Amino acid sequence: MCFMDSPMQSEESTVDYPRPASVTDQVERVPRRVRAMLGGQFVIDTISALYLWEWPFYPQFLIPVDDVSPEALTREEETHRVSRGTVVKVGLKAGGQVRDVAGRLYVDSKIEGLAGKIRFDWDQLDSWFEEEEEVFVHPRNPYVRVDALRSTRTVRVELQGLVLAESSAPVMVFETGLPTRYYFDRGAVNYEHLEATDTETACPYKGRTTGYWSVQTEDDLHPDLAWAYDFPTRQLLPIAGMVAFYNEKVDIFIDGEPQERPVTHFS
Repeated sequence: MCFMDSPMQSEESTVDYPRPASVTDQVERVPRRVRAMLGGQFVIDTISALYLWEWPFYPQFLIPVDDVSPEALTREEETHRVSRGTVVKVGLKAGGQVRDVAGRLYVDSKIEGLAGKIRFDWDQLDSWFEEEEEVFVHPRNPYVRVDALRSTRTVRVELQGLVLAESSAPVMVFETGLPTRYYFDRGAVNYEHLEATDTETACPYKGRTTGYWSVQTEDDLHPDLAWAYDFPTRQLLPIAGMVAFYNEKVDIFIDGEPQERPVTHFS
C-alpha cells in the first residue's frame, strides 16, 4: 500500500522498521546483483552494491562507479561538500534518454565504503532489478519481512454500518512495522458502495497496484479506501486480484469480534 496523495510512493516510506542499529549512515554489503535500465538499456550492473541508510526507514543503493556503463555516465568536474563527504554530480544518457543530474559520486567520505560509489536518484532510472526481479519505489529493507497467509477466520469490513466485504477465506498480509492487512476475493466484496478511481501506487514488496476504490456512504465519499494488486511480486502471489481496505479507516470484525482501528500515518 502507498500514500494516497503521492502516487508511486511506498506505504513503507515513513514506517520505522527494526534495524540492527538505530543510527543513520550505516553501510552494508548488498548480497544481490543489482541492475538498472535507462532508455531500454542496462546502464548499471553490479554484484558489489552497498546499502546506505540515509535515514532509519529503508536504505539506498550505492553503486561502484566502475559498474556503471562508461558510455552512459557523465560527470561534472566541480566538487561539492555534503554532510557525508565530497561529491561530484553525475548524469546518464542511454537509448535517447538524458538525465543531466542522476546522482552523486562520492570522491571521498568520512564513512568507510562511500568513496568511489554513486548514490543515484531512484526515479532517474526507468527500472531497477534485484537479480531478475523488478523492484519498485526504493530498495527493499533487508530487515523487513512480509508474509501472505490464507486464513479460515471470518473477516468482515464495515463503514458506517455498510458491509463492504466479508469472507471466511481471506489472505492476511503480515508486514514488519505495519498493521495486518486483510485481502478479500473479489466475489466477497460489495461493490454497491465502491467507486473505481484512477489512483496508482507502488510498493517495493508488493509491486504496482492495478485498482483503487473510494467508498460512498450515505453522507460522504471516502477516497481511495481499497486497492488491489492483480500482478504482485512473487512473494505476494496469494493476494493477486484480491482487494484490501485501510483498517485505519474502516471497521474490521474477526470472527464477529470488533478490532481496534490501528493508529498510523494513514489514520
